[in-house]
Amino acid sequence: MADKARMATLIAKPKDDYLLRPDPADPRLTERVGGVDQSGERIETSVTVERALTIYLNGQEIVTAMTIGDYPEYLALGYLLNQNMLRPDDEVTGVDYDEDLAVAVVRTERATDYEAKLKKKVQTSGCAQGTVFGDLMEVIDNAALPAAELRTSWLYALTHKINTTPSLYLEAGAIHGCVLAVEDRPLVYMEDVGRHNAVDKIAGFMFRHGVRPDDKIFYTTGRLTSEMVIKTVRMGIPILVSRSGFTAWGVDLARKAGLTLIGRARGKRFIALSGEERIVFDQDLRYVEEESSKHRRKAAAHDD
Repeated sequence: MADKARMATLIAKPKDDYLLRPDPADPRLTERVGGVDQSGERIETSVTVERALTIYLNGQEIVTAMTIGDYPEYLALGYLLNQNMLRPDDEVTGVDYDEDLAVAVVRTERATDYEAKLKKKVQTSGCAQGTVFGDLMEVIDNAALPAAELRTSWLYALTHKINTTPSLYLEAGAIHGCVLAVEDRPLVYMEDVGRHNAVDKIAGFMFRHGVRPDDKIFYTTGRLTSEMVIKTVRMGIPILVSRSGFTAWGVDLARKAGLTLIGRARGKRFIALSGEERIVFDQDLRYVEEESSKHRRKAAAHDD
């Protein structure tokens, strides 16, 4: 409880920095690899490292995911939450991570057995091993997202800060990013080889620290697919933003759930295809710059 109170204080304080953000200098997350370029010249470049992580819930093996390996405890918690195997009111008695065995074990006071549910697995549009167990539509049909506000002035400030934040994407590429934000302030920035993993890390962070979802904005660098919509709704966050585009089913599910869905958010441009009633158009576009090519997320820095 003290941990949750401390986190609430940190979020409430005016602060011009993240609570958590990528560390491109972390030597565990990238490797230098030699090769040749288009001219046949020898080059050396950074590549993203991926590792297997097997997640257990109590004594039951649930899944093995490919991940960059940072924040495995948050990933394990968030994955189980977003698969509806861990309940929001569950008492977690421990999260144990063994780096040598590449295993994360989440322990709960409640006895769990998901053998039947594990047999009902749907492969989703997410990269790597995106899956959803059980009924896809259950979370959408039961959605009760809070009334919230998104000022366009917040949106422009937020996307600019995210795009200019040092990241593994800019260092090595081959990675997705997701950001939890409040108003115009990014709070938690997670990256991984699959965007579903980055989402799950944020879900795990929110659960672990008791972060309320009703006033939050969720940002992703990836497409606005059905999986992204379902996970955002499951977390109780009312606004989902991406610099990328939409899938038809993602839009349909967002409209059914009452989720504000904004895509193609680059520079002064964006498109809202659901929940536009939450948007307050308070920004004069004459004072918004187009996205700089220097910060455009199109490739790793050394490839520009």
